Amino acid sequence: MSILKIDNYSKSYNGAKKAADNISLTVESGDIYGFIGHNGAGKSTTIRAIVGVLDFSEGEIYIDGHSVKNEPLECKRLTAYIPDNPDLYENLTGMQYLNFIADLFGVSSADRKARIDEYAGKLEITDALGDPISSYSHGMKQKVAIISALIHEPKLMVMDEPFVGLDPKAAYMLKEIMHDMCKRGSAVFFSTHVLDVAEKLCNKVAIIKEGKIISQGTMEELVGEKSLEEVFLDQIT
Repeated sequence: MSILKIDNYSKSYNGAKKAADNISLTVESGDIYGFIGHNGAGKSTTIRAIVGVLDFSEGEIYIDGHSVKNEPLECKRLTAYIPDNPDLYENLTGMQYLNFIADLFGVSSADRKARIDEYAGKLEITDALGDPISSYSHGMKQKVAIISALIHEPKLMVMDEPFVGLDPKAAYMLKEIMHDMCKRGSAVFFSTHVLDVAEKLCNKVAIIKEGKIISQGTMEELVGEKSLEEVFLDQIT
């Protein structure tokens, strides 16, 4: 079942060269889908359109069958987004922020407590949730952003460089969480520069260069006897 479907999506800024050029791909239930490319290749432009941050006129994007253009609130209800630099409300404590997000998504008191307890324990941040976010390191903010993204059990998790700033144990736990989500029928779509992580973690991948998808498919189809790093370097140079 398709969780994310992008049909001929394009985006240009001020009539300049297209930052995203006729992109089409499908992320299905259970997929961990890697989106890789150089800085400026069009990854963030595409991700921001998927999550409704960036308007677009060319093409269509669907989340679980709902149009991002025409049903934005329903799409946001089904989606979680973790940007590369989480921008949280720093005057709140970690727990206040998580409860605020849970309120926005209508998560019950029992469900939010169970999920916060579970994920905060896994990410080893429980003891810091009473502290103001302004006192957190980048990695701690990233952990709170991850918990806030999981609190409503999204169908689609979209992440931009999710492993930046995480300590090795937290990075390992995030991978486990991604696998658990997908076992329950959700899907993960994320960009990364860490190609060895993508190769081990993803079942599907797309390579984007200068706004265009130049390769996509299952990891086995794309990599064959090579490494993902070798395939990537062969195709983008």
